[in-house]
Amino acid sequence: MMPDTKTSVVTRFAPSPTGYLHIGGARTALFNWLYAKATGGRFLIRIEDTDKERSTQAAVDAIFKGLEWLGLTTDEDIVFQSGREQRHKDVVQALFEAGHAYACFMTPEETEAARETARAAGHALRSPWRDQIPTTDQLAAPHVIRFKGPLDEPLIINDAVQGQVKFNTKDMDDLILLRSDGTPTYNLAVVVDDHDMGITHVIRGDDHLNNAARQSLIYMAAGWNLPTFAHIPLIHGPDGAKLSKRHGAQAVGDYQDMGYLPEAMRNYLARLGWSHGDDEIFDDQQMIEWFDIKDINKAPARLDFDKLNHVNAHWIRQCAPERLTSLVEDDLNRREIAIDTAQAEILERTLPLIVERALKITDFADLLAFALAKRPLQIDEKTKKLLTEETIGRLCRLHENLLPLSDWSTGSLEVTLKNFVENEGVGFGKIGPALRGILSGGHPAPDISRILAALGKSESLDRLKDGLSK
Repeated sequence: MMPDTKTSVVTRFAPSPTGYLHIGGARTALFNWLYAKATGGRFLIRIEDTDKERSTQAAVDAIFKGLEWLGLTTDEDIVFQSGREQRHKDVVQALFEAGHAYACFMTPEETEAARETARAAGHALRSPWRDQIPTTDQLAAPHVIRFKGPLDEPLIINDAVQGQVKFNTKDMDDLILLRSDGTPTYNLAVVVDDHDMGITHVIRGDDHLNNAARQSLIYMAAGWNLPTFAHIPLIHGPDGAKLSKRHGAQAVGDYQDMGYLPEAMRNYLARLGWSHGDDEIFDDQQMIEWFDIKDINKAPARLDFDKLNHVNAHWIRQCAPERLTSLVEDDLNRREIAIDTAQAEILERTLPLIVERALKITDFADLLAFALAKRPLQIDEKTKKLLTEETIGRLCRLHENLLPLSDWSTGSLEVTLKNFVENEGVGFGKIGPALRGILSGGHPAPDISRILAALGKSESLDRLKDGLSK
C-alpha cells in the first residue's frame, strides 16, 4: 500500500481488538481524524490483531460500532495487521541480511541471567549471540530474531506534543523482532505497517513514548523516513488518578447507552487535552478549522461529567425534532416502555416543552412520565389534602373556562390561567399545586401551561375531570 504523494498528512488509529473501544482510544481516534481533516489529509484505521489469543471478533465489532457511532470513518479500506505477517517477516529478513538483526538462541533462564548481568553493568540486555554468525544447523534450532541496535548512542525524539525527548540506546534492549514461533512482535509490525500505509503522523497515548524510541531505530535501520510523533497525555478521572472502572463508564458504548450524543462526545473529547481559547462548545467544522496537534496540552486531562452533561444538553437542544423523537423512542423501547399511537402524539408535543430540562437522552423517560401516564391517574396523598371544597369549586370553574378554549398553546393557556385567578380574586398558589397533582399524577413536570399543552385539550380536561370526581 503506497502513500498518496498528493496528500501531505496521513494519520491512523490502530487499536488492538482485545476489548471494548476505551474512551481514551476514542479521543486518540478523534485527534487523528481531526488532524487529517484539518490538513486536508487522510485518516486510516488499522486493527492490530496479531495477538491471536486475546483478539476477538466481538472486540473488533465493538471497535467498529463505537467508531461508527462517533462518526469517525476511514478514508481507505481498513487494514488488519494479521493479514500482513509475511510482509513483516520479509522486512526482518532484510534487516537480518543487512546486519541489523541477529539470531538469538538463549533460553528463558539464560535470558533472565543475562538481563541481571546487564543491569549490574549499567546497560540493557545484550545477548552473547549478538556478534556471532550461527551455522545452518544452529538456525534449525528454536531461536528468536533480535534487533541489533547501537550499543551506546544518544537518541532524540522531536515529539510534536512532548517536545524534545532524550533517550540513550544503552538503556534499550535488543528487542525481539520475530518470536521463536516465527510471529512478528508489536514494535516491528507497527513500523512496517505505518511505513507501508504512508503514515506521516503517529498520534497516540504517551504510554507509547518509549516505543517511539525503539521504533525509530527500526525506521533508521530500514532506511525509511520517520513519521512525526505526537504523544498525548492519558485521560484521568475527576480525582486526578488514572481513569479506571471506579470512575464510571470507560467504553464508548456505555456513553451511548447513558444518553450522550455523538456530536457531544466529539465536542467534549476534543476539549479533553486540546483547547481553542475559552471555547467550550463547537461543532465539527469549527474543530476541524481550529485543530492543531501543537495545541495539545502536555498535562493529563480530567474527565468531568458535569462539563460533559453541559455540552450534551446543548447538543440535545440542537437536535432536529424528528431525530430527538427517534432517540427518545429508542431509549423507551430499551426500557420496555410501550408507546401507543395516542402517546406517540403526546410525546412529540411534549419534547419541545421539556427539552431544556434534559442533560441526557435517558433523562426524558422521567421527564415524560407525567405525559405518558394512562388514565385514570392515582392522586397522591399530598394532592388529596389540597383538594378542599373551596379548591374543588375553583377547579370545576376552571374546567368550565377551559372547555371553549380553541387555542391550546402555552401562550394562550398562560393568559387563560392568569385571567382565571384574577377573576377568582386569588393568587395562583391557591389552585396551582392541586392542579399540578391532578394533571401529573405526582410525576415531575414543567409549569402548568406546558403540562396542559403537552397533554392536549382532551387529555387535560379528562384528567381534570377524573381528579375532581375522586
